[in-house]
Order: sequence, then C-alpha cells, then structure tokens
Amino acid sequence: MVNELKAIVGTNEKILYEGKPNVKCYIFESIFNPLMPFALIWGFIDLSIFNSSFVASSQNNLLYMIPFFLIHMMPVWMYLGGIIFTLRRYKNTYYIITDRAIYVSSGTFSKTINSKPFAELSRINLHRGIFDQFFNVGDIIATTDQFDHRGKSIAITIASVSNYVDIYNIVKKLQTDIYSDIMYPNAKRPEDNPGYNTKYKGF
Repeated sequence: MVNELKAIVGTNEKILYEGKPNVKCYIFESIFNPLMPFALIWGFIDLSIFNSSFVASSQNNLLYMIPFFLIHMMPVWMYLGGIIFTLRRYKNTYYIITDRAIYVSSGTFSKTINSKPFAELSRINLHRGIFDQFFNVGDIIATTDQFDHRGKSIAITIASVSNYVDIYNIVKKLQTDIYSDIMYPNAKRPEDNPGYNTKYKGF
C-alpha cells in the first residue's frame, strides 16, 4: 500500500511528511468505540435469554434457537469483527503530505486512496480525544467547502500521529500559502513567486 500511495504522488511534488498512526492508540480507539456499550448490552441480554431458554427447551427446539440467536447477535459479531481486523486496517493506513496535497490510504479488505490538494482545503483543525491525550498523539483534520450527500463537509484526516504539532504547522502553512496565491496571484506577489504554480521556498 505504501508503494501504491507513493506511486500516485506527482513527480513535481516534494514529500514533506509520511507515516502511520500510533499503533497503541489505533488499537485502543478500535476497542473502545461508540459501538462497544451497545454491543455489550445487546450480548448480555441475548445470552441471558438464551441461557434461560436453553434450560427450559427440548433438544428439538435448540436446533432452531441456536441459529436464531447467532443471527440475532449480529451487532456483537460486528463489534468483535471490527476489533479482529484492526491490525489489517492499520497495515493499510498510511499518510503522505507533499507541498501540494495530502494523501491517505486506508481500508480493511478493499483498499482506498484518498487525496486532497491544498487548493481545496478551507480549514485545518487539530483534535485530541481521550486516547490521543493518553498516548500523546493528535489528529489533523483538513476540511473543504464541499459537502457530501448527507450535507457534511468533506474532510481528510491524519489520525493518531505522534508529531501532531509539527504536522499541523506544515499543513496549516501550506494551506495558507496556497490560499494566498489563489486570492492574490501574479502582480500581487513578489517577483520570485509570480503565480499559483510557483514552488514554495519555505520548506
């Protein structure tokens, strides 16, 4: 996946950062996700009902009950499946920041490569959840002015990285520089930086 991601980086782009999430934080966030309490309650209720039914049922009824409860516990299997495949998702997750765009690879079975040029980014935010603070990592969330079918802003995230302050500063500087080049091009810029396609000298 790393080679695939690097292959789509333009030959005229300079890689400023590449890396992966903090593995410990990534695993903890996968285990303690919002589905966890729902799955635990659902599993506890189902197992309690199954245990009571098992004691009171005949052998013939068990042939129908077992498949029913296996299907009925699907939320529990989904939660456990998410944990089991955490390391596979981690293996496919990689980040690259160039002087022109952000590239993120992800996926469990299918692999997805997402990229956003800095020209499309409007806001750069730094987020640190409970586990981020515990493991001393952070998330950089770059948002565009575009919206998806649910009306939410389209964003690209560099999650759970250790050197989050440095990465945030790099992304914020590039977003600001390129936005300035778009808003004040050519005659409004110095002679050694006459347009949007100019290579930045800050890095």
